[in-house]
Amino acid sequence: MLLKNKATLFIVATPIGNLSEMSTRAIDTLKNVDVIACEDTRNTIKLLTHFDIHTKMITYHNFNEESSTKGIIKLLNEDKSIALISDAGYPLISDPGYELVNSVIDNGFDIVVVSGPNAALNALVASGLNTNHYLFYGFLNSKLSHAKKELEELMQFPHTLIFYEAPHRIEKTLELMKEVFGNRKACLARELTKLHEQYHRGNLDDLCKLHDLKGEMVLVVEGYQEEDIVVDDIELVNEIKKLIKAGEKSKSAISMVSDRYNVSKNTLYDLYLKNKGE
Repeated sequence: MLLKNKATLFIVATPIGNLSEMSTRAIDTLKNVDVIACEDTRNTIKLLTHFDIHTKMITYHNFNEESSTKGIIKLLNEDKSIALISDAGYPLISDPGYELVNSVIDNGFDIVVVSGPNAALNALVASGLNTNHYLFYGFLNSKLSHAKKELEELMQFPHTLIFYEAPHRIEKTLELMKEVFGNRKACLARELTKLHEQYHRGNLDDLCKLHDLKGEMVLVVEGYQEEDIVVDDIELVNEIKKLIKAGEKSKSAISMVSDRYNVSKNTLYDLYLKNKGE
């Protein structure tokens, strides 16, 4: 593979467990760039050795982000090509890289993304929960009091929620979620793409009964579901009559009550005709 341009930052996704998910494009990119910026050279060398990649490495992680960003911009100014990778999965997704990407954009250099595995999406599509709309939240704060506040802010969010969690915190996190969210549907995915991959599906109470869980964790939780308001027929008719008395047409009043209580318009129309004289 020939790189179109030098002075380009390539954001390269790497396997989250199963090395056979490393794409040909990702391998070619890592072989042909001038430098690979990685979180931990000890982890990355295993990946590079497996695919016979001998490109020079530099470290880029949370503790040297500012200085490394300056160094990478200097390399780009020297017409070098750089690949940014994380220890597993997508760089920037619960991993460092945000500062670098913004600096590269501000300095006018190209950015190319080489796509690949992502644990959050794997867990979402296999969870059995709604995939139409979702929020990837990532890691909650490591302090339980702060994590509780974060969950309270998400309590009425209507779409599926996706979290990452460490194995030593997962049991306390599940208990906290049950306390804040109630007993919602949920799925805990662990060791995705690896030999011992597992999906635990059920509700938060079911997941709280799991113990001694190991490996990388993704937790997918049902969003807030507004409970249907249960009212009897007379109350429904009275609601329609109140709206009509306030100036609404009967058709409009029936439509409004239908939306409010999730009752079909035909049912409400029949009820209204039977009881409108009462």
